[in-house]
Amino acid sequence: MEGIKSGEKTRVLVRPEIGLDIEKVQLLFSFKKLGARLVEASFSDHQSLVSAVKLVDVVVSAMSGVHFRSHNILVQLKLVEAIKEAAVLPSEFGMDPPRMGHALPPGRDTFDQKWKCVMLLKLPEYLTLTLLALASPHILPETYLRWKLYSSKEKANIYGDGNVKVVFADEDDIAKYTAKTLDDPRTVNKTVYIRPQDNVLTQNELVKIWEKLTGNELEKTNIAAKDFLANIEHMEIPHQAGIGHFYHIFYEGCLTDHEVGDEEASSLYPDVKYKRMDDYLRMFL
Repeated sequence: MEGIKSGEKTRVLVRPEIGLDIEKVQLLFSFKKLGARLVEASFSDHQSLVSAVKLVDVVVSAMSGVHFRSHNILVQLKLVEAIKEAAVLPSEFGMDPPRMGHALPPGRDTFDQKWKCVMLLKLPEYLTLTLLALASPHILPETYLRWKLYSSKEKANIYGDGNVKVVFADEDDIAKYTAKTLDDPRTVNKTVYIRPQDNVLTQNELVKIWEKLTGNELEKTNIAAKDFLANIEHMEIPHQAGIGHFYHIFYEGCLTDHEVGDEEASSLYPDVKYKRMDDYLRMFL
């Protein structure tokens, strides 16, 4: 809700399909208490989407990748069509799709479909408007730490040799940077990367930070790429996609194998005091 905090009039799309999902209802009411206006629309009702989109100037979609397969409907494309009909300024949030053409299936599907959304917004009849592609080369530390590194405070699984550079960013910082880009002319038709300099770390460097904080040396197990991918074909499709993304990040270094130039969030917005990993890890002590 960084948009609300910065004074932006913010509307939150409410899908009637959520029904009585208590956690989601509570989340929506928390948004409302902060000042957001709730707008109901369904991805199965095109006109309701158009009506909702017409109420805003910028659309930020943070839809999870799993929704690409929901009911075999590319719901992001439905949102794009509504954006085009309503003629508003779109923004796109997620990992940089054109750099992921080599991604392992089925995870590649999400990148291909996201890129299709971007290209639809770049059609000639739409060039008078702005496309803001906000690429977020990160693994949320909370998810990462829960899944592998700190399931035990005595052991750590290391991907490969652990020397591949990875970008880490706190979820709240990502929201702050996203809100900053919305009215910034410097981000028009640009891809803005979230790559805070102090949070570009190898896994070995991250483990050393933890060891320094705890005063304990972890027992480390290196996991070869072939072992990491060994059982991927037997997993549920969402897990296959997740494993594939982790492979490209931690074994191939897809987040840090290219320069990002001036369109880097922490450089564009030095007033945002992003959370360093040593501060983040202290929450787990």
